[in-house]
Amino acid sequence: MQQLSFRDALAQAQADEMRADPNVFVFGLDVPDHKKIFGSTQGLLEEFGERRVFGTPLSEDAMTGMALGAAVSGLKPVHVHIRADFMLLGINQIINMISNIRYMTGGKLKVPLVIRAVIGRGWGQSAQHSKSLHGSFAHIPGIKVVMPSTPQDAYSLLRASIQDENPVIFLEHRWLYDISGEVNTSEKYELGQCKVRKPGKDITLVTTSWMTVEALQAAEILERAGISAEIVDVRSISPLDSETLLQSVSKTQHCIVADYDWVFCGFGAELAAQISYQCFDSLKKPVERLGFEPVPCPTTRPLETLFYPSALNIVRTAEKVLNLPKTDVSGDRFYSYEQRFKGPF
Repeated sequence: MQQLSFRDALAQAQADEMRADPNVFVFGLDVPDHKKIFGSTQGLLEEFGERRVFGTPLSEDAMTGMALGAAVSGLKPVHVHIRADFMLLGINQIINMISNIRYMTGGKLKVPLVIRAVIGRGWGQSAQHSKSLHGSFAHIPGIKVVMPSTPQDAYSLLRASIQDENPVIFLEHRWLYDISGEVNTSEKYELGQCKVRKPGKDITLVTTSWMTVEALQAAEILERAGISAEIVDVRSISPLDSETLLQSVSKTQHCIVADYDWVFCGFGAELAAQISYQCFDSLKKPVERLGFEPVPCPTTRPLETLFYPSALNIVRTAEKVLNLPKTDVSGDRFYSYEQRFKGPF
């Protein structure tokens, strides 16, 4: 076991895969510069050299096309896009090419490609730097989508993604980079598995990415009211581990889906639909959904706080579902990670 930050776990996962397989390489905008993508590519250029760790011009469509060409040629690219929002500039490559190639060639061409992209708020990111898009990408057959929320997941799920023979979009919330935890570098993970972060019996909180952190705080507050919340971190958006979700909701009989995205037509709607259908006889209340407010993301911090869901939103929604009085949260601090954020890189 090692004590690693989320950023260090990502860097170590890439280094370990590059040592194990000479076909793995890392590239993208600003990958080799002094900021090292929030530190998540730290040490790679020094160890593996500029043939396997290099930057590119600012052209998302060309960068993504190069990644596809490298993957079908037998290499294993880890392509860093920095912001998920700007993956949209490479959307033709992703949706019309990358997702289809293996199917259209009858499996003769494999696409062992990982696209890393950063999501999440910080310093007034506003409407063009605030999207997650995981539901949009997971909607497309042939693409796997992963959203780690702990250093262990950052390490294990990134290694599993690089080893996969199919394209994987790997989305990392920027506030997670500062989180530290124990990492077992010998632990093997497979894509397509949820993780029960906290067992409980009264209500299930289904979470994605940063909402897992918010749910853990919410669960502590709910404990004061005598409520035991179970937290199920989805982690693998596609393929989806429906079985773990359904087992939890069948047990607790109440469910809140806290997704890091807009609610309307989002991934949370898919989760709510599956849970409502499969757990119809055991649910005591309809599934509640939380996510971004239905507007473009604002810039100022007070408006951002209204836009993004928080632990407090989860607490108040749980109280509504369970018919509880409001818990006193006057001594609790929310969005504390804003104070830790040191800038965009």
